[in-house]
Amino acid sequence: MKLHDLSPAAGAKKASKRVGRGMGSGTGKTCGRGHNGQKSRSGYSQKRGFEGGQMPLIRRIPKRGFTNIFATEYTIINLDQLNRFEDGATVTIDDMLNCGVARKLQDGIKILGNGEVTKKLTVQCNKISDSAKSKIEAAGGKVEVI
Repeated sequence: MKLHDLSPAAGAKKASKRVGRGMGSGTGKTCGRGHNGQKSRSGYSQKRGFEGGQMPLIRRIPKRGFTNIFATEYTIINLDQLNRFEDGATVTIDDMLNCGVARKLQDGIKILGNGEVTKKLTVQCNKISDSAKSKIEAAGGKVEVI
């Protein structure tokens, strides 16, 4: 296969509608925009959420609650996900990110007690639940909160 052999899949490329090419073309004269009105003018654009002067939906519905912009959001990891590390290993936050246990680091990592840990691990994290801590220590491991 060479570069000149490549072509897009059938139906992937569609020719643009050629408007204003005479009455016989089907899109002549008004070019599919109808007669007069705001939408027929050149340069027409409408704001997002504009409803023709009617009160927009986003302003009609009631607003409730409060979002604390200073809240700390932890990346949650369950105990059974730590079983992919080797027995006796020290599991750091970087190890969890590199191994794919945690996809992205928010304000830290919190370990929850869902599942069982079968290996003796030394786990370093920002927060840990009591049940997760007791399960890691029962398996012979240690927990370091950093």
